[in-house]
This record gives sequence, structure tokens and C-alpha cells, in this order.
Amino acid sequence: MSNGKDVAFDVGLFKRLLKYIKPYRLVFVFTFLAVVGLSIFGAARPYVLQQAIDNNIATRDYDGFLYYMAIMVVLLFLEVVCNLVFIYYASWLGQSVVRDIRVKLFNHILSFKMKYYDNSSVGILITRAVSDMERIADIFGQGLFMIFSDILKMLVVGSVMFFMNWRLSIIVICTLPVVVFATKIFQKYMKKAFEEVRTEVAKLNSFVQERVTGMKILQLFTREETEYENFKTINDRHKKAWLKTVWYNSIFFPIAELLSSLTLGLVVWFGGLNVVLEQTATVGDLTAFIMMIPMMFRPLNQIANKFNTLQMGMVAADRVFRVLDTRSNIDDKGDRVAAHFKGDLSFKAVQFSYVKDEAVLKGISFDVKAGDTIAIVGATGAGKSTVINLLSRFYTIDSGEISIDGVNIESFTLSSLRGQIAIVLQDVFLFADTILNNITLNNPEITEAQVIDAAKQIGIHDFIMSLPNGYHYNVKERGVMLSSGQRQLLSFLRAYVTNPSILILDEATSSVDSYSEQLIQEATDKITEGRTSIVIAHRLATIKKADNIIVMDAGKIVEQGTHKELLKKKDGYYRNLYEVQFMQEEVA
Repeated sequence: MSNGKDVAFDVGLFKRLLKYIKPYRLVFVFTFLAVVGLSIFGAARPYVLQQAIDNNIATRDYDGFLYYMAIMVVLLFLEVVCNLVFIYYASWLGQSVVRDIRVKLFNHILSFKMKYYDNSSVGILITRAVSDMERIADIFGQGLFMIFSDILKMLVVGSVMFFMNWRLSIIVICTLPVVVFATKIFQKYMKKAFEEVRTEVAKLNSFVQERVTGMKILQLFTREETEYENFKTINDRHKKAWLKTVWYNSIFFPIAELLSSLTLGLVVWFGGLNVVLEQTATVGDLTAFIMMIPMMFRPLNQIANKFNTLQMGMVAADRVFRVLDTRSNIDDKGDRVAAHFKGDLSFKAVQFSYVKDEAVLKGISFDVKAGDTIAIVGATGAGKSTVINLLSRFYTIDSGEISIDGVNIESFTLSSLRGQIAIVLQDVFLFADTILNNITLNNPEITEAQVIDAAKQIGIHDFIMSLPNGYHYNVKERGVMLSSGQRQLLSFLRAYVTNPSILILDEATSSVDSYSEQLIQEATDKITEGRTSIVIAHRLATIKKADNIIVMDAGKIVEQGTHKELLKKKDGYYRNLYEVQFMQEEVA
């Protein structure tokens, strides 16, 4: 793929795009034939009219004139049919190709490691998957075939002109190089303009998406006026980018129209003199040329216009292919399928950094016996959540080894590994769908009866049935119809129905009301029963029940032991943490 921004047309990129047409070769050929028919039938009409005028009207042979008119009607009908076929199947082809690319893009995005999303804008990714795709569809529906049709029509019309009267044709041909030169310059500047447009569109989408998602924060901190001004600035840049394309269009198209009108005037003047004085042209020739000159110049204008569409599509395709070419996947080279884990965990000298040379975990080691519950505590930024991110292979460790049941987790297929690990996060994400679909995530292997039974076991069935439509209640986008405690309860149920071998609770009981906390505590006791569990929590009740407590500070494990053992250490990290934070909770 070319990176040269001054290249008017990237041939390599275009060839790559054409590869997606292979499954639709027959449709492509059919559309191509329709384009050829359009050019031939369109160019034939002026010639038939010329014959009718010179052979019949001039000689007053009206019977022969009707014959030519019948041919004109047939040609017009065939041209309409070809145009209908062309418009429909060109658009069909474009949408089919885009469907395939969009599916490939989305599947590729699904496999990205979390680090990619940490550094990428959601709004820009949405632009690539939605609006950029529509621009690619326009390449086929309004760009590629249209340009080919216009070029072919010009060649056929030019050939017919020379066949009919080469003297008049020279007048037309002399002005074409000027238009072609202007078109080439126009294309070069339009490519730059459209790159700027797509960049500003992506920034605008990203800005709006982030602000709408974070609207509560904006209003809470009264940032409406500030964000309004920021939006006006971004929107103004977007407008200026579009106006640049309008400016280039406003220069080019009047010039093209002026040259077309000038050529037509010269042909009428020169041809009229030939008809009257030299008899080297006929009235039929003059009439046909008056029809064909717009057929020569209008395609040039349309080529420039359609090249705009093609250029926008090419810019969009370049951006989409950059995402497709991004290699940010977790290596999934494991060949062992994790059917079920006993649950023994082991971290051995694990080191990890999100940013190179800025270590987050500094050689931590610990073991967890199958069926045990361990709690990880420590200050913010100590590396607690990083531990569970690495266990689920959202990120790749720098060095060391993580194993389950004595097997390195990299030996398992990624999907089977994650299928045996369930995570309940503090920030629960729910889709704009029913409670049932949010629990099963549309997994056909989990039935509604299983969900109801699981909800009863962990004590939240009554809460769900208290909602309108029960399990079929639509929670709307991000679960806004539910409280944070209710969303948390659903996340426990979502984890429980998968029957995981290993359960992870990442601060899942923080920031909820006392009633929800009681239900969550009961649910926690139920779903951790008999399975290996890792709990990251600020709540004392959860930590005190743990079989082992791992205390972390600045990426290192500073203490390990049970609640009672750690409290016995004078000036110990956990004891100080307990006295500052947990004792207040216990007294309350």
C-alpha cells in the first residue's frame, strides 16, 4: 500500500480492493456488459438521427424516416434497460463487497488485544466500520463502473464523430487536452482534500461518541459550555475541510462547462459555414455533432465528479485496510482444549509492563490450590487488576510463567481458556437487550430454564421477576434502567451460568447499596463454593473469608497469609491497611 499522499490514485490499493470482487465475477461481467451496451446504444442514436435527416428529411422520404425513428425507439429502449441493469447491479456489487469487508474487519477487531483498545479511539473505529464502509460501496456503485462507462462512451462517441466528419471532429479533439489536464490537476488536489475530510469526520465522530457516553460527568461538573465550544471548533474544522472540496469543484466544473460551450459554438459556426459554402458537412452531421458534443464533455465532467467519489472511497479503503493490517492479536498458538480445570494456579516470577520499561508487575510469584479463595489487596496501582488481566490473557506477559493445573496457559487455545474463567467486574457492561440475552450473551447452549435455575440458586430470581417482563426486560443501553447494584447482581448471574472452573471478582462489591450488598454477598458465597476464586475487594467480609490473602504494593507481593496471620505482624502492610480502612468498616 502506498503511503505517498501526493499519488492521485493508488493502483496497489485498488488491486487489493478488486480481490473482493472474485466471489461475484458473474455479476461483475453482467454489469460490465451493461456498461458496454450503454456506450454503444447511446452513441448510435446521433448517428441514426444523422442518417434520418440526410437521407429522408432532406429528400422528403417520410416512409424511410419512420423506419429510422423505429430504430431510435429500439435503441432508446435498450439504453434504458442497460442503464437499469447497470445501476442496480453496480450498487448490489458494492454492497456485497462492503458486507464481506465489514465482516472481516469486525472479526479482526474482535481479536485485538486490550492494549490496542487502550490506545485507540472508539469513535474512529466506529467511523472505519460504518461510514468509511459506505464510501467503499460508492466505489462500485457510483465510481468504478461510472468512470469506465464515461470513458468508453467518450471513445465510442469520438470514433463515431471521426467516421461521420473528421473535420468537425478535430475542433472537438483540440479542446479535450485542456479538459484532461484540468481534470488531472483537480484529482490531485481533491485526494488531499478528501483525506482531510475523512480525518475530520473521524475526529468529529470520536468527540461526539465520547461526550454522549460521558454526558453524566459533563453535566455533573457543569462542563456543557466548555464542551459546546470545543464541539464548535471541531465542527468548524470539519466544515472547512468540506468547503475545500467545494472550492475545487466550483473552479473545475465551470471551466469544463465553458470549454464544452465554446466547442459547441465553434462546431456550429464552422459546421454551418461548411454546410452553406463548402458542402463538406451536412445538416445531419451538424445535428449529430450538436448531440454528441455534450456526450463527449459531460462524461469528462462526470469522470471528475465520479473520481471524487472514487477518491473518497479509496481514502476510506486505505483507512480500513490499515486497521485490517494492524497486528495486535494475542498469539493463539495453543493446541490444548481446556475442557475443565481442577483449579490449581501458579504465577512464577511474572513480570509485565503496559508501557515498555515501566514495569507494573515486578516478578511476582504465588500459588493457589484448587477450590481455594484468595484475596488480593493493595493500594490503587499496586497491580491487582493486572494479575487477572494476565490470567485471562488479555495481555501477554514480558517474562515468567502462568500455569493452570501445571500447564502453561499459553498452551491452551484462547477461547477454551477464557471459557473456563469467569470475571465479575466493578464496572458492569450491559448491552441494550433483554436480561436473558445479557446473561447468556446469545449462547445457544444456555437455556432460559438454566438461567432461571441459576438465578434461584444465587438468590436473585425474585429481583428479576419484580421487573416488567422479568427475564425479557430490556435494560436499554449500558443497563441504564437498572441501579448499579442490580447490574452487579446480573453480572454475578452471567458468570455463574457459564459454570466456570475459575472465578474472578474484581472489586465487585464496591459502591452498592446495603440491600444489594447483602444479595451480592450471598451470591458470592454461592458462586465461589467449590471452585478456585480470586477476589480483589475493599470489603472486609469478603477478605476475611479468603483462604489466603496476597498483599501487593508497587507491583510486588509484600505479604501473604490468612487474615489472622497477617494481623499478627507488627507494622505489617496489611495490618496498617486494616487499621486505617477495614477497622472503620468493622466498627460501623
